[in-house]
Amino acid sequence: MKLIQRFYLAGVLFCFLSATCTTNDTEAGSHYSDVADIRDRKTGSDWPAFLGPTGDSKSPETGIRTSWPEAGPPVVWQKDIGEGYGAPTVAKGRLFLFDRHDDQARLTCMKSETGEELWRFEYATDYEDIFKFSNGPRTCPVIDDERVYIFGVEGWLHCLSTSGGQLLWKLNTKQQFNVVQNFFGVGSTPVIEGDLLIVPVGGSPPNDFEDVYAAGTQIQTSSTGIVAFDKHTGEIVYKSIDELAGYGSPVLATINGRRWGFLFARGGLVGFNPATGAVDFHYPWRSKKMESVNASNPVVAGDRVFISESYGLGSSVLKVKPGGYEIAWKDEKRSRDKSMLLHWNTAIHHQGYLYGCSGMSSGNAELRCIEFNTGKVVWSEKTGERTSLLYVDEHFISLGEHGTLTLLRANPEKPEIISKVKPVDAQGENLLNHPAWAAPVLSNGFLYVRAKGRLACLDLL
Repeated sequence: MKLIQRFYLAGVLFCFLSATCTTNDTEAGSHYSDVADIRDRKTGSDWPAFLGPTGDSKSPETGIRTSWPEAGPPVVWQKDIGEGYGAPTVAKGRLFLFDRHDDQARLTCMKSETGEELWRFEYATDYEDIFKFSNGPRTCPVIDDERVYIFGVEGWLHCLSTSGGQLLWKLNTKQQFNVVQNFFGVGSTPVIEGDLLIVPVGGSPPNDFEDVYAAGTQIQTSSTGIVAFDKHTGEIVYKSIDELAGYGSPVLATINGRRWGFLFARGGLVGFNPATGAVDFHYPWRSKKMESVNASNPVVAGDRVFISESYGLGSSVLKVKPGGYEIAWKDEKRSRDKSMLLHWNTAIHHQGYLYGCSGMSSGNAELRCIEFNTGKVVWSEKTGERTSLLYVDEHFISLGEHGTLTLLRANPEKPEIISKVKPVDAQGENLLNHPAWAAPVLSNGFLYVRAKGRLACLDLL
């Protein structure tokens, strides 16, 4: 799309004229150089987006500590934080955390190696969760060199400078696209594709519905399942996908030389062209239960895409092609034996196998390994808590919702646990308290874990 190729100044003019997109005057005319790297340890990689540099919760780093002391990996720093469930992101020695303090949503930029605050940005929010869960953000910041993006639980989308936190543009997706509040507000993190910021919006025609319960069966779609914005200006480049928002984030991949986007939306999986928004297919996959949600990201391996949910349907794999798909396999609807039931964690593909936490609740949660191409369960291990996985250096790091850290070898033959600890703080209390629902993050050998009211940095080297 040639709209993206406009000069930055023209984009600033558009934002100035638009009622829903504003630019900080002090930043409007400036051009940012590359952001300085402030790391001391420069032996690893960044973690700039949801589920890491490749969007699959796999780290390219090597040489991690695999023999953990009884107390767990050393705690480098820890700090009290606000409400929310989003993981931090890290780039060039800067860690970004999105949380809520009273009636203010806050983005904090700090030194990743020390936790020292560099700057903060706040805006007012009045979001109240329907189910009385946290009223804080569910998404993580997205870092794109000189810009960082945050997508609030109430629908505000902001673009800020990474170096100083200056506001570059903002817009209210709830107001602009008539988004009816979902069960847990906004929970899908945007992705960057070239000059585009692809945002799962899921708007409706103009309406007066307060939330999804008030709308009931009357809620309609408006082809804004995703909206792609010019990442520099906030101008709309395209709107696409006749779907409502779920809680999975878009996944980008190259398959047989073509770029693809996949979104596990409220009603199922959509395959689309991320450059244009053109839809290739829609695969219905959602439980009939009113309160069911699709929250796990699609997993792409070769020309196949895996999706999973925990409200009854289970999992399926599609073999995709331009304009359509074939069903490789799917769990039978009437069968209680499902290959995988992912709630909010995303499975990790490694050498032909999928590893993930199956189960809707702590009581039935278990780590599972299944064959990607068939769905056959190879092994399972009860955990007593729902977990999120991170892959690094032929190992998985599992973060349990009650604060348990487990190190497992990536072994498709059996669950091979190397270390299992529940870290404590300086006072001997649990370092991580329920709910530890944010996915773990690894950058430059440091493991970042978020739990209720606390963010901690542990050293894995």
